[in-house]
Amino acid sequence: MRIRIVDAFTDRPFAGNPAGVLLLDSGTFPDDAWLQQVAAEVNLSETAFAHPLPPGGDADWALRWFTPTAEVAMCGHATLATAHVLHSTGAAAGKDAVRFSALCGILTAAAGEDGAFTLGFPTAPLTAAAVPDGIGEALGADVLSAHDTGPHIGDLLIELADERTVRALTPDFAGLVAHSERGIIATAAAEDPALGYDFVSRCFFPRLGIDEDPVTGSAHTALAPFWSARLGRLELTGLQASARSGRVVTSLRDDRTLLTGRAVTVIDGDLLT
Repeated sequence: MRIRIVDAFTDRPFAGNPAGVLLLDSGTFPDDAWLQQVAAEVNLSETAFAHPLPPGGDADWALRWFTPTAEVAMCGHATLATAHVLHSTGAAAGKDAVRFSALCGILTAAAGEDGAFTLGFPTAPLTAAAVPDGIGEALGADVLSAHDTGPHIGDLLIELADERTVRALTPDFAGLVAHSERGIIATAAAEDPALGYDFVSRCFFPRLGIDEDPVTGSAHTALAPFWSARLGRLELTGLQASARSGRVVTSLRDDRTLLTGRAVTVIDGDLLT
């Protein structure tokens, strides 16, 4: 069985967010325990598993994502990585856009002429929330506001004072676990938009065995409406300021958020089971 490691939301190797991708020949997924074991072996923030669906339906491929410890309902970078593999291998031949059936609904991935992919995801329903006791201490920074991101993501979006504060965070990861269903998104406006991005973020998921995720596409379905409301524009660019770093171009379209980025295959090999 072929397995690929793809760096997503980057145009160069060893940056962005790496994801495992396995395209399955069968029309069903293997046992959940096996999928979880493979994801634990790959040991990246997400491993994507996809199998083809019969023609004529709402989607072309079924898609699932697993962290090293759990299945997740939505993942942006591993969807981008899967679309990249489908197009680079010819498995998506004849299709400008691929439709995926996932736990969070139908997702799309359209290939651009410039080599980038644009994903269509449901926009997170943001709800203002009380700032939880202890979240500032766990992050190590004063919190300006907090927002719940809804059921598909399950994160708590935390607004901080400025870009420097976001970049300087050294969280108490154990202290963050109790504050959301999935993880914490820390964000602030860009210090200098002339550098090509409008806001920064960092994402922490210790509950899922990932202290910090390098570039989180799904988080941008919440970051896009949050910053669009503040900046007055539907199209923005976010920089996820992790050690590997990556940029996500976002665009709001009614109840959908479009996420655009590139991907690079860095490992292509065989999974021996």
